[in-house]
Formats: sequence, structure tokens, C-alpha cells
Amino acid sequence: MYTKPEPSYATKRNPPNLDNHVVPLRGRGRGMTAAAGQRVVIIGGGYAGTALARTLDGVADVTLVDRKDVFFHRIASLRAAVEPEWTSRPFIAYDKLLVRGRFVRAAATGIDAERSIVTLDSGQALPYDAAVIATGAEARDPARFTGATLPEAVAAMRGQQQRIAQALSILIVGGGPVGVELAGEIRSAHPRKPVKLIQRQDSLLAGAQNPQLSERALRRLQAQDVTVRLGQRVSPSGGESDRGELILWAVGNRPNTAWLADDHPELLTPAGLVRVDAFLRVDGWSNVFAIGDVNDVPVGKLVLPAVAQAKTAAGNVKAALDGSPSLTAHRPSDQKLLIVPIGPRDGVTMLPLSRQGIIAGSWTTRNLKGGNLLLPRYRKALGQPSRT
Repeated sequence: MYTKPEPSYATKRNPPNLDNHVVPLRGRGRGMTAAAGQRVVIIGGGYAGTALARTLDGVADVTLVDRKDVFFHRIASLRAAVEPEWTSRPFIAYDKLLVRGRFVRAAATGIDAERSIVTLDSGQALPYDAAVIATGAEARDPARFTGATLPEAVAAMRGQQQRIAQALSILIVGGGPVGVELAGEIRSAHPRKPVKLIQRQDSLLAGAQNPQLSERALRRLQAQDVTVRLGQRVSPSGGESDRGELILWAVGNRPNTAWLADDHPELLTPAGLVRVDAFLRVDGWSNVFAIGDVNDVPVGKLVLPAVAQAKTAAGNVKAALDGSPSLTAHRPSDQKLLIVPIGPRDGVTMLPLSRQGIIAGSWTTRNLKGGNLLLPRYRKALGQPSRT
């Protein structure tokens, strides 16, 4: 089980480098010595997996495995679900991510730690000197990659657009970042459609633990004529009520660990998360790590913490390949940073400029994230032209 180390003096004093956290790590093993011929298998090509693969590409033989044939920029998916011109933008090809390594489109079916082999649904077996589980978590529609190929995902996204456009009204369940952003995107695209958001807690964005941020998000949604009901629950049901109301769930993400459950149930928490130690190693395995939304590190399951874990894991994987006993404990940042667009031109942001965070509004949110949803940065990080 992950145990958080004591925060270092540097962590307390120095604010995070936002570029290093927001986009996948750009260095290809800078500061690391080569480990020629040593094999690293990374299972999962999301934010954490691609960041790690790119960093280790110059120091080991990296194989990145994912069931999808493109990277899914989930940050842009909510806008793509309502704006036809954004339909294909969340999907970015993997073909230019790695220089030395390779991408394998397949789903992992198991890990044999004794033989150091990852098995795939294609029947292939990938030997490794170090492996990393980065399979993330499965979100609800529309923040979900449906299918396994780009054409399937694009078709599903168009289906989402049609469902939202044709609905008489929209009910969003969940008032975290996804729910708030989704309400804003729907309101921007469909200014006259009734939109309601229900949150079981007594405030929006409750995980940020900042009443000022919560109150500002509430005011911005209400100013856009979104009905917000706090402290209420909705019974699980289908996606559409008998009144023509479309129900969109912005809660209930599930870690993608079912493929581990049969052979290694001891590795998983009751919630299905992979148990890791302070060095992000899977409990009991010396050369297998787990990073991002899939593990039990007690941080918000967001992009920034996932990419921060990839940075720690890069050093620890390299140490494991070198046979070094000196690993670095992962220290989750205590800094407060959260950027929540409410449509392309509005939103709220909490900046890590004080102990509790400094709250900013529409201009800051639009320029940090809301305008282009970080798409140019992620395209560049995956080796693609910044413009689609």
C-alpha cells in the first residue's frame, strides 16, 4: 500500500513548473545513461504512459501497448461531444511519439512476474526487464473512448453530438471538474436547452477543498442559466428518462484493472486500484510499477498528478534497469492547481500561489486551458504538428 513520504523542503518552497506537469515529459532520457538492449514494456498509452514512454525512449528499448490505435486527449472530449468541428481533435496518432521504441496496438491480458512477460490478447508475449502499468480508468460518456480504432471513436463522438442535440433537456450527475466542464460546453453549444447539474455533496468541485472556488463555479454556472442542485442524489438508471431528458454521468470512473483481477487479485484494493509502495512499484514486485489513475496513491485522479508520477517512475525504472537499490520515493505535490473551463470563454481556476490557492476567473482560465484545451501542446508532445 502506498505510504506518502514526508514532504521535502523543496516541495514546500518551490511552486511546480506548470509546463512539466501539463504536457507529457519532453526529454528523451536527458541525464540518464543508456541501457542498451534492456526492455521496458509500458501498458497503457494515456497521459502517464505516453509521458513515461517518451522519457525512456532514449535509454531503453521501449514498447508502448494500448488497445486504442490513437492517443485520446480526454481534456478535449467534452467539447468534441457538442461541437462538430472538434469531433476528431481529441484523437492524436502515436506514430511519431517514439524514435527508438515501438507502439503495439493490443490489450494486455496478464503479467507473469516470475518469467517477466506481459501477455496480449493478440497471443503475443512481450518479455521485459521492467514493466509499467498505466492503464488508467474508464470514464463515462462522453469522456470515454468508444471502440478501438479512430473511425469507431469518431463515429461514437458524432453519436454523442446527436444525442445531446436531440435531447429535450440534459441532466448531468456529478459536480466535479468533468461535470462542471460538461455543463459549460453544452450550454455554449445549445444556449436554449435546459441543463441541470446534480451534485450529492454540498458544493461543486468539492475535492479542491476551497470554498471560494466552489462558490465561484456555482455562480458562473448559474449565470449561464444552468440549474444546480446540491446535496441531492440520483438513482442509477439508463441514459434517457421517459421525459426525453438525457442523463449524463460525470461520476463513477473505474480503474482499468479487470485484466489483472483473475490472476492477481491480491494486487488490487477493493476499489480495483493497483497497490503500490512509496516508489510506485507494484506491491511485492521489484521491477513492475504502476502510475496514474490506476494505482492507489491518494491523490486526485487528474492529469497533473499522473504526469508527475511518470516523472518519478522514469527515474526509478532506470534505477531498476541499472540494478541500483537507490529509488526515489514519490512525493505528491501539495500545491493547489485546478483549471476548470465552463465553455470556451468562461471558467474558474485555482492557482498554486498560496497555501489555499489563489482563485482566478474567466480570462485566466480561457488563456491557460479553455481556449484550445491544451490541444497544441499535446499534439506537439506526441510529435505531431501543433495545429490540426
